[in-house]
Amino acid sequence: MGTSREFVTRECPREAASTEVVVADSIAAFGVSEWNRLFADELEGWHYYRAVEEAALPGFAWHYFGVRESGVLRAAVPAFVTDYRLDTTLTGPLRRVTDALARLFPRLLRQRMLALGSPVAEVCQLGLDESLDAPARRRMLDAILSKAEVFAAERRIGMLAAKDTPARQDALWVHAAQRRGLRRQPGLPTAALDIRHASLDDYLRSLSRATRRDMRRKLRAGAPLRVEWRDNIDDIRDEIMRLYRATRANAELDFEDLTPEYFAAVLRQLGTRASCGVYRLDGRIVAFNLVLRDGKRLLDKFLGMDYEVARRYNLYFYTWMENVRYCIERRIPLYESGQGLHREKKRLGSRLSLNWLWYRHRNPLLDAVFALAERLARLDRHDPELAELLKQQLT
Repeated sequence: MGTSREFVTRECPREAASTEVVVADSIAAFGVSEWNRLFADELEGWHYYRAVEEAALPGFAWHYFGVRESGVLRAAVPAFVTDYRLDTTLTGPLRRVTDALARLFPRLLRQRMLALGSPVAEVCQLGLDESLDAPARRRMLDAILSKAEVFAAERRIGMLAAKDTPARQDALWVHAAQRRGLRRQPGLPTAALDIRHASLDDYLRSLSRATRRDMRRKLRAGAPLRVEWRDNIDDIRDEIMRLYRATRANAELDFEDLTPEYFAAVLRQLGTRASCGVYRLDGRIVAFNLVLRDGKRLLDKFLGMDYEVARRYNLYFYTWMENVRYCIERRIPLYESGQGLHREKKRLGSRLSLNWLWYRHRNPLLDAVFALAERLARLDRHDPELAELLKQQLT
């Protein structure tokens, strides 16, 4: 991405003698160890974000906010700027209406947006020094949000957001974001499966009778498939991209356009912490699954499939079972399968965690319009499973 630039503001609150809020356009502006120290339990660390930079994804500019006290990095969060289409998460009749509006008024549903988080990370990763107490953590996030407002104003960016803030940090975000006038709506939940099983049969016995019978049938259908786990895909990059593009074209929701370099860079930068499962049928590649892993978790990043054979051989479910098998054999206690298809993942034994989208338009009139439109477009209005999850986790 070239030489990084840093933008710095200095604040001197009573709690800290010297505080700097830094914004850089490359993760290289931060040391590997100082960044990862704030994200000790994350697979998507410094090297992952470096890989994302190397991937040169179209339509995105990357930024990183950090708070230093006396030179020590105490808080950090990745961010991005993009032209965001406001109906990205809509499906069905509402999406058809907004598509028609977009054809008539191309700029209406696209807003220049600065968002904390990353379009290719599982959640908005806000890293905080573990020594900080609750008031200091609130102060750190408030300083970041304050700098984000200045950053957006200087670049005439209309929309401010935080993408997929996780439920585990909800109290912190509610306190800081609401003070800045940001509203929230539910995003897609994150799914995770606890692996407490001695074998695949043991896992299947943990499911309902109907689901167990269904999965055994799907496994039999997928018997001709063969999988190999690879740490390099240079020789099959064209096949990987063919399957990725097929999956993107068949997706119900829009998602970012990944480049061939994204997959190669993730494998290169993360080394032993990344793998790609390649599925073959009679020697032909029909699916791939990029995953990140350590001794604590397996994180399912991207799945690509050949849709001419996907249903016949139950590719999605076969790859799911292979990932469960992978975890069992390596004694990895958690399989994180990310967002999307949450009803199916719950049926397969996963637990769901809420994520939130915080946002505000800097133009008060437009902000009022978006607040009104949100009442119709909220995901939980059209997703009973998500509405029930909200009810359970907010009471």
